[in-house]
Amino acid sequence: MTTPASQPELFELSNGSMKVKITNLGCTITSLEVPDKNGNLADVVLGFDSIEPYQKGLAPYFGCIVGRVANRIKDGKFSLEGVEYTLPLNRPPNSLHGGNKGFDKMVWEVAQQTQGQTPSITFKYHSRDGEEGYPGDLAVTATYSLISNTTLKLEMEAVPDKKATPVSLAQHTYWNLAGHSHGTILDHSIQIWGSHVTPVDQNTLPTGEILSVKGTPFDFTAEKRIGASIHEVEGPGYDHNYVLQQDGNGDQKYSGLRLAAKLREPSSGRAMALWTNAPGMQFYTANNVNGIAGKGGANYGKHSAVCLETQGFPNAVNQPNFPSVIVQPGHKYQHAMVFEFSAE
Repeated sequence: MTTPASQPELFELSNGSMKVKITNLGCTITSLEVPDKNGNLADVVLGFDSIEPYQKGLAPYFGCIVGRVANRIKDGKFSLEGVEYTLPLNRPPNSLHGGNKGFDKMVWEVAQQTQGQTPSITFKYHSRDGEEGYPGDLAVTATYSLISNTTLKLEMEAVPDKKATPVSLAQHTYWNLAGHSHGTILDHSIQIWGSHVTPVDQNTLPTGEILSVKGTPFDFTAEKRIGASIHEVEGPGYDHNYVLQQDGNGDQKYSGLRLAAKLREPSSGRAMALWTNAPGMQFYTANNVNGIAGKGGANYGKHSAVCLETQGFPNAVNQPNFPSVIVQPGHKYQHAMVFEFSAE
């Protein structure tokens, strides 16, 4: 068992083409610079200039890894192997993203860091039995690596020790491919390789249904402007889990991963393809971001970014028809994603 790291620090991965800054506080991406069609670098993630605002809880999950269970759990309750567990209701009436002090608010230990053409950094965290109400000890690792000129990979693993537990981690970066301070993402276009969503109630909790997107504002099976139908969505914007296609879409470029989404920004020409092995993806248009003072004096408002959070389905612990997020002792949870940037 490892002793927890004491201080949050900032680390950099750079390969000459792109540059990523990450803090071991929540494994948070604080900055990610990639070139546009003219070769100009811009930082395409929302965040803060220093670690302090993250420590103060000013970020609405900017850039971090959330867990032990991402997204919402109904009434903060679930039963497992005959025991009922109660979690903090940090987003009443539900529990969200692991509770009051989820993995995003923990200082992780740096287990390994490598430099060179494919630089990487591995963080690890030991979650205790009973932490935020969850059962059993859980050993977690997260490795960020630059696997090619403009491609970032994240691999997350978690192994429960003596008790079964739900595990569903997500990477919660807020993307704006024009640059973090460039206004809304309504003119970005996106294609999502998912023809169904899990509809939600008034508290953004899935009802348990699995609904075809055909003929709805949720249909991004063909590339479409994010702002095209957003006014037709009940509520302030998109904040919905997509059921990702499980068949081989794309050419299996990355072993075991499928193409989940492709995001494009017309003025810069930047595009980002997202690959994952997760069953779901939360598509969130920063509906609740409201006047946050960000990096370099930027003011982040509503729809100033988009989150593409690959995940297990929200509230899967209470929905038997959703893919299970329970991991047995000694078994390994594995969740990988690739962010492949280009400029066109």
